[in-house]
Amino acid sequence: MKPFIYDYTLEELQEWAVQQGEPAFRGGQIFDWLYVKRVSSFEDMTNLSKTLRQKLNDQFAFVTLNEITKLESKDGTVKFLFGLHDDHAIETVIMKHNYGNSICVTTQVGCKVGCTFCASTLGGLKRNLTPGEIVAQVVQAQKILDTRDERVSSIVIMGTGEPFENYDATMKFLRIMIHEKGLNIGQRHITVSTSGIVPNIYRFADENTQINLAISIHAPNDALRSKLMPVNRRFPFDDVMEALRYYIAKTGRRVTFEYALIGGVNDQPEHAEELAGVLKDMLCHVNLIPVNYVPERKYVRTSRNDIFQFQRILADKGINVTIRREQGHDIAAACGQLRAKHMESGAR
Repeated sequence: MKPFIYDYTLEELQEWAVQQGEPAFRGGQIFDWLYVKRVSSFEDMTNLSKTLRQKLNDQFAFVTLNEITKLESKDGTVKFLFGLHDDHAIETVIMKHNYGNSICVTTQVGCKVGCTFCASTLGGLKRNLTPGEIVAQVVQAQKILDTRDERVSSIVIMGTGEPFENYDATMKFLRIMIHEKGLNIGQRHITVSTSGIVPNIYRFADENTQINLAISIHAPNDALRSKLMPVNRRFPFDDVMEALRYYIAKTGRRVTFEYALIGGVNDQPEHAEELAGVLKDMLCHVNLIPVNYVPERKYVRTSRNDIFQFQRILADKGINVTIRREQGHDIAAACGQLRAKHMESGAR
């Protein structure tokens, strides 16, 4: 199979152009066609010679994202299930905020982390996405927004999969997204979320970026976290916290802790008290997330009163905390839910 053109950075396209006997600026023209003009065919790159366009067509392919399902929420959220070239399916979500449009992208087909409350892990991990397959999700979303004269203003890497288990592809995707000659997404408008892959938290700390880091914590201690998140047995709670302290010290940037509240499991006052103790003096923010009901998981969401009580306990202890605004609840917009339904039909 031919490599995807979206897999290549500007510098790699410039190098490829030189290898074809062309000046390096041809690579810049290709990059511009891909991300500024957003064409879907090499034939549309009309300021390139016919010979060079033929070479592009012979050597590269565009990522195929076939729209299987599109669901639109009353709040403006749009969720897509896209079919890939190998018949696997992935989800991408466009979320409308008062500050602009945020895109939630997927980095893997399925997931092996195994969080017991999440639909993404149903069926396990099938494969990693290439950088270009992640890029294509944003480009596709931007083409949709082009029809409304709007743009992608932020990206959250919180879709299906564990980005730090597909680290190199995720980082290449990020470098393409932030390039000033491409989509030029501001680094501080991008958040990558991990379940706690400790070695790559250290790597990310040393990347010298301004990209935000979020950690799925979901419990205030090792024992409970291991029950909810099997990945905690590979990378224990204390090791995760140590890596995050390194990240904060190295970057000076705040970490966001994502905490899914599950009725009767991790949402009691004593859990809030313990979490506040763990996070004391850390440069951090806690995002409380009412858990989404997944039929296969049988968990129930925390009552509104208990959510607010949990928030108050953290706030009273000096922890910066908010409750995540729910979006797309009426269309099963949480990661993995749409794909899980699709898989029930025998699809991949």
